[in-house]
Amino acid sequence: MRNVANFLLGSLFVLFATCAQAAAPAAAPDSLKPLLVTLNERLNIGDLVALTKWDSGKPIQDSPREAQVIANARTLADENKLDPDDVEHLIAAQMEANKLVQYGLLAQWQAAGAAPDTPRPDLAKQIRPRLDELQKRLLQQYAEFSHYRQDPNCPSWLTTVRSGLAADALHDLALIRASGELCIRAKPL
Repeated sequence: MRNVANFLLGSLFVLFATCAQAAAPAAAPDSLKPLLVTLNERLNIGDLVALTKWDSGKPIQDSPREAQVIANARTLADENKLDPDDVEHLIAAQMEANKLVQYGLLAQWQAAGAAPDTPRPDLAKQIRPRLDELQKRLLQQYAEFSHYRQDPNCPSWLTTVRSGLAADALHDLALIRASGELCIRAKPL
């Protein structure tokens, strides 16, 4: 009887161990971290954009520039074998996240009565070319990651890999917004 009980306990242990291994999510694909690092880099440039907006008094919302950026991204979608509509959603999310950073920083600076005393690069000559270069890299990395978007583990991968990338709570929230278009649910049949 004791042998039967030991056998049953051993069998249950093996069954539970097997189930636990099967329930553990797969590791995030190697293509996710570089993509999130690029999204974060783009958000950090938002700090510089906010400084230029503070100095110039120009509004954060720049609809003509956003339309131009989206049009350029849609053109680059073909080069990267991506759906132009998916790319438009991704880039729109980046712009919304970037504006979130800018609004947050401007609110902090208004409350403090001053912006940081740091060098201000030229928006048109220095910042926008960096953003354009980042957009090309972002779309290449997005193309490398795109076949994982419907994986059921995608949201947990995002949470894990995104953790600790942002410098503060504002940038973390913006990174959540920036990466919000990366995972999609599989469409029901």
